[in-house]
Amino acid sequence: MAEKQRILIVDDDANIAELISLYLLKECYETRIVGDGEEALQVFPGFKPHLVLLDLMLPGIDGYQVCRELRMTSQVPIIMLSAKGEIFDKVLGLELGADDYMIKPFDSKELVARVKAVLRRYQAVPAVPSHSTDQQGDYVEYPDLIVNLTNYSVIYMGRSVEMPPKELELLYFLASSPNQVFTREQLLDHIWGYEYIGDTRTVDVHIKRLREKIKDHKSWSLSTVWGIGYKFEVKR
Repeated sequence: MAEKQRILIVDDDANIAELISLYLLKECYETRIVGDGEEALQVFPGFKPHLVLLDLMLPGIDGYQVCRELRMTSQVPIIMLSAKGEIFDKVLGLELGADDYMIKPFDSKELVARVKAVLRRYQAVPAVPSHSTDQQGDYVEYPDLIVNLTNYSVIYMGRSVEMPPKELELLYFLASSPNQVFTREQLLDHIWGYEYIGDTRTVDVHIKRLREKIKDHKSWSLSTVWGIGYKFEVKR
């Protein structure tokens, strides 16, 4: 029998947490509920969740700090939950490493759909990145950079770089069309789909995170086209 996927629910509102757990249990996920950030950090190593549903407004250590702490040791997918719908809060969550952000109150079916979508993306990521240069499947290759969409691996300067699926997909998409300029709206449509249309700062956050991991090369770079969007520039 296949192992159930484990989801850690971090929310100080017991009623909301129990309701979320009920929806996920019906979908055959295993859940665990904790009510504050400190407990979440204590439980995380032993429970080994496949995904974390993380409320932002927690007593003691807030959700932002929990996300920051988890990202120091793990790439586990995180969906932030918050009653705060301001763009600043959403961008901050994404900058800290969250994979998605849902505003309360939310529809139970949408929550389950987003959980499934995030888990599908992470299932494609190998547990141990391959250092082999013998690439197969869909990949692009440039001097000191190989981005493989089939096994979700990035090799930069001869070393594997850990990267969440959306960052890798964005890098692959841009690198697959060198020197072509894409607007933020086009990138949202291709990488995130309809649900993110209008929130163009999502793209900016992911480009920033890519630039922290993949520095400009003498042969290529991730370039900003001011007032329009981005391109993977290949220098001739």
